Amino acid sequence: MTLPRFYPIFDHVDWLERLVPLGIKLVQLRIKDQPDDEVRAQLAAGRDLCREHGAIMVVNDFWKLAIDLECDWLHLGQEDLDVADLPAIKEAGLKLGLSTHDVAELNRAMACEPDYVALGPVYPTILKKMKWHQQGIEKLTDWKARIGDTPLIAIGGMSVERAPGAFAAGADVVAAVTDITLNADPEARVRQWLEICG
Repeated sequence: MTLPRFYPIFDHVDWLERLVPLGIKLVQLRIKDQPDDEVRAQLAAGRDLCREHGAIMVVNDFWKLAIDLECDWLHLGQEDLDVADLPAIKEAGLKLGLSTHDVAELNRAMACEPDYVALGPVYPTILKKMKWHQQGIEKLTDWKARIGDTPLIAIGGMSVERAPGAFAAGADVVAAVTDITLNADPEARVRQWLEICG
């Protein structure tokens, strides 16, 4: 499977409405700390918007809602794997991406036959507190050798400037969060991303 090389992650559907029309073809909606009905409404709106623009929307965490709303893609962290019903996810036809940080997690992830594997944080990240420090660009090369044709996502501290190095090290796709959302001109930043990832 060939995925778009640019993978922004946003915490509200407003970001998708603002930026997906610029040409984003792969995006994750990662909603935290919202009531269930708000999550459902945002996921449904994002799903419809992405389908309208020919983009892939990946649902973070909410696997039951992803099934219920007939979404196409799901991303799970390692903790989510503990409680997710993988047979139900597969039966619903959802494509699955999984987070990994060490070899044990990678082995667990690959046993689930994921549609992509994410490695992070490649660089220090301000987005969330993690027990893992930066993995380093070299680990992307190691991961790619281990997973073969499974797409590899680089995440964590990624920027337009750092993306070429991640691609050169073996990443198939680069995910970005704060490089866009904290930028003074998110639209211009997305256009830069699309240019280097095109």
